Amino acid sequence: MSAKRRPPAKAAPRRPTSSTSQDRAARGERLQKVLSAAGLGSRRACEELISAGRVEVDRKMVTQLGTRVDPDRQEIRVDGEPLPQPKRIYYAINKPPGVVSTHRDPARRERVIDLVPGDPEGLITVGRLDMGSEGLILVTNDGELANRLTHPRYRVQKTYRVQVAGRPERDTLAALRKGIHLAEGVARVESVTVKSHRKQSTILELVLAEGRNREIRRMLARLGHKVIRLVRVAVGPVHLGELPPGAYRPLSRQEVVALRRAPGGKSSSARSD
Repeated sequence: MSAKRRPPAKAAPRRPTSSTSQDRAARGERLQKVLSAAGLGSRRACEELISAGRVEVDRKMVTQLGTRVDPDRQEIRVDGEPLPQPKRIYYAINKPPGVVSTHRDPARRERVIDLVPGDPEGLITVGRLDMGSEGLILVTNDGELANRLTHPRYRVQKTYRVQVAGRPERDTLAALRKGIHLAEGVARVESVTVKSHRKQSTILELVLAEGRNREIRRMLARLGHKVIRLVRVAVGPVHLGELPPGAYRPLSRQEVVALRRAPGGKSSSARSD
């Protein structure tokens, strides 16, 4: 499947579930933005729908502008009809160094979601890579799948190629498997393999099934090996392949199905860079 550099995409909501609306609202999206993303008109037009009492959230009329909702878990209706189901979007991106994974960046640096086509509103990066790291990151508007792929409890494996200074000894590799004490607790790899040696560095392949902020860099630093380069090459069953830096490609139907079947998909991690 060929890499691309930009045609369109639309973001938007999903469906119900019973539970605490207020808790979700605190961390959700503004209702008028959700309605607009679902194709019901401009934000101003959607504000008018809300003010006119034509919008319900979890079967309760909402008229307050700026109300926050979770479109993946709350039922939203307009004139008694559920919001139209949006087209689900799934992209693989090869994040270059210097691009940030956050959705909002006050410094206005290039974001991962700026690398895909169309309006980035409603798109989610599946986990994060720090600014200096590179490689595979998934972007979608499927909040349910994104949550399952990034939540630590589902232990979706992620594979990294890491160039480190020096030559790690066997006891160093064993320590990575056994676990390294970090501030948040013990961090460990599922597997570690030496792929090659260079004059003053080594290429390792690491597989993790959990995620903490800058986890790989911090573990290796504790063992005396500075990370020179870090590239994520796989998230579960999806691989980076030959995708060029800064390019994206849509995931195939088979890849999306495989993600759903992987630990963290329907049958069953966060940031580790």
